Formats: sequence, C-alpha cells, structure tokens
Amino acid sequence: MSDRYIEFANSSIGHRLVGALGLPSPVRLERWQAGRLRPIEGALLIGGGPLAEKVGAFANRLTDAIYSYGTDPSMATAWIPGHGPKLKAVVFDASDLIQTDQLKQLREFFQPLMKNLDHGAHLVILGRAPQSLSDPFAASAQRALEGFSRSLAKEMRGGGTLQLIQVGDGAEDQLEGPLRFFLSPKSAFVSGQVVRLDACNTQVTDWTRPLSGRKALVTGAARGIGASIAETLARDGADVILLDVPTAKTDLEALAARLGGRGITLDICAEDAAAQLIEQLPDGIDIVVHNAGITRDKTLANMTPEFWDAVLAVNLNAPQVLTKALLDSGTLQDDGRVILLASISGIAGNRGQTNYAASKAGLIGLAQAWAPLLKARGISINAVAPGFIETQMTAHLPFGLREAGRRMSSLGQGGLPQDVAEAVAWLAQPGTGAFTGQALRVCGQSVLGA
Repeated sequence: MSDRYIEFANSSIGHRLVGALGLPSPVRLERWQAGRLRPIEGALLIGGGPLAEKVGAFANRLTDAIYSYGTDPSMATAWIPGHGPKLKAVVFDASDLIQTDQLKQLREFFQPLMKNLDHGAHLVILGRAPQSLSDPFAASAQRALEGFSRSLAKEMRGGGTLQLIQVGDGAEDQLEGPLRFFLSPKSAFVSGQVVRLDACNTQVTDWTRPLSGRKALVTGAARGIGASIAETLARDGADVILLDVPTAKTDLEALAARLGGRGITLDICAEDAAAQLIEQLPDGIDIVVHNAGITRDKTLANMTPEFWDAVLAVNLNAPQVLTKALLDSGTLQDDGRVILLASISGIAGNRGQTNYAASKAGLIGLAQAWAPLLKARGISINAVAPGFIETQMTAHLPFGLREAGRRMSSLGQGGLPQDVAEAVAWLAQPGTGAFTGQALRVCGQSVLGA
C-alpha cells in the first residue's frame, strides 16, 4: 500500500506546506537496487581512533571516494568542512575514548558534518562493549556512546541513519561485513541500533553472492515478508527451501519455481512436524529463518484460550521445537545461522497483543539463551524485530492506527518487506557468526522501546 502522505510531503506544494506547518517531512528512502556493485555510491569519511586504519584498509572495496578527518592525512584525502563533498557514509572510531573529557571528540567530529551529509547518509560509530572493560571510567565513557548515538540518530535528516557497533577483542579485522550492511541502502530502515561484534572464523569470500553454496529454509514463505526474505536470500546466492501451510501451496510452489527453489507444505504445529521436516531435508541446511507467525489480537480481559494458545503455538513453540530437532539431528549444519522473526511488540509491548508480544519476546529470549550454547558449533542465532512494515496486514488497520504506526519513528514512515529481508540476509552470511544472541530492530528507530 502506498504512503500518500510521503508522496504529498515530497511534492513541490506539499514540501512547502508541511514545512510551514511544522509537520513531519519524511523522505523517500534509498534502497538497494539490482545491479548495484558497491555498498556506497558517494563519499566515505573515516576518522577517530586506531580502528579507523582497519577500515581504511578495505575502504576502496566500499567506494572510490575516501576521505579522512581528524586522522592521519596519509590514509586518505583530507576532508574540509564546507569545502569537501557531501558525505554519503561516515565511520568514526570511538573505541579509545576512556575518560569523560575525551567524549568531547564526539561533538568536535560530528558537529561539522551534520550540515554536510548527502541524502540517505549512513553513519557508524565504533566502540567497545562497556561490560568488557575492567576500568569503571572506561566502561562509563563507552556506555555514554549509546546515549550519544541513539540521540544523534534522531537528529538525522534526509533519510539518514546511525548505528553503534561494539567491537570485541579479536573482531577488529572483521568490520567489512557489518559496514557493508550498515553503510549501504540495505539498512535503509535500521537506525539507532547498538550491536556487538565478536570474533568469527568463517568469512564471506564473494561479496556479490555472499550466500553461494548455502541452503536456506524459510517458514511462512508463500507471501509477504516471508516471500521477500526468500527472494533476497536467493538473490545473494542461497538455495532456498520454502515452507508454508498446505492452504498456501499454490503461491508457495509458484514462488519456489520462480526462485529455482523447492516448496514444502507443512503444519509446523503438528505433533510430527519436526520428524516430517527432517525427512524433507536429507542433505541438511545451513540457514533457517523462522518467519511464520500469526496474530489474534484482543485485550487480555477478552482474550480467549483459543486465541492465546494459537499464537503461542505458532510463534514461539514451533520455532523452539523445530530448531531443537534440526540441531539434535545434525540437519542444521555447523556454522549454521538461525534467524527468528520477532517484533518491537516483544520489546515495548502493545495494547491488545499480550499473546503476540509474549511470543515475540520469547523468541528474543530464545536467541539470547541459545547463543552461548551453539558457539562451539559455530552456529549463530539472532532475532530480527520489525516495526511498522507495509504489508497486507497493516494495510487493513484503521486509518488512525496506520498513520500513527508510520509516523512514530525517526524516519517518519513504515518500512518495506525488503527492509526486513535485507537484515535477515545479512545475518545469514558466514561472517555474521560474529553477531549472536542479539535482536536487531528494523523499525526506522521507532519511538516505542529502546
């Protein structure tokens, strides 16, 4: 469903009117297009501490236009505020800020940039996880980066985004993968996020098809977000196996044929669902995406046992049971990836969705609890938590709720299924074993939750 307000706000008359009235003025987001070769089409600015040199070592694989600011000028062309080009991407290493007085470097670096950013600019701050530091002052300074980054993300204009990556010991040489995602239009609807990067043995060898040779299972794949996930995984080189309920067989088989994949019709809540699924996967899989989910919304005072049980069964119990069976049987192979489709409702809660929010929060808890147990096998497990996404389901919401959902984020609009799919495809890559036990919000930095 099209967003008519965005169309109006970006028209010549509408732009002047919303500005005069002080109304939100969301812009059309730049998203990844087929045929694009590099993550950044424009100027990349690198600055800050020692990790800036690590980024500089592979920056020419991200873009040809590389600039430095406040770092060794021999690393790249010096960028001068007001005279250099508009910036499409920025990386600032704040990992060596360990005292309160050093935090002024954040203002000194970013303040001159804010009026020199290109449309759809993507900014990344590099730091350290506060809990990994023994010095309380250093931990305090690094925690301050969270407040700074989330706040500055809310000051971005023109569809810009900002993230904080906490780099763990041994992960300093593994920044290319996350920067290819967070500095590109693939993360167009991701902003204000704080993620942890740990060491990982497996890496991407071909960035044009990072999932080549990997087999991926996607549940709830016949339509909507699930179909977009399947398409994006196939685009990135994965052999896709699509699963949905028997009533969706026609759509499922059509999509599978178009993607060169295979369809499986299965009720994931059946008692023998796990056995049936394992039988259908004799060659094993490398990636499993638990996208299947339902809503049965009622306030708790009016919640029926049937509504409660159905949502918990599909959204939480089935992913638990099926994932355990895939792990125990060895069907999910070592260095595998598990991605759980959660929701910001599971983080912030939502009126009339106690059952749905409980199920989605449970998925985030599952990722957090299982992550350390699966590390020995090189398997990562993460949750993706979408916010307001333009789907057939949200198109049927009452007008007021739909408009509120769209505008209540820093980007002032709803996301697209592609935005969720891009996040899933990135988490499915070999190198993102460095991210595990985390929940990545795809919500345009919604005002709901953290």
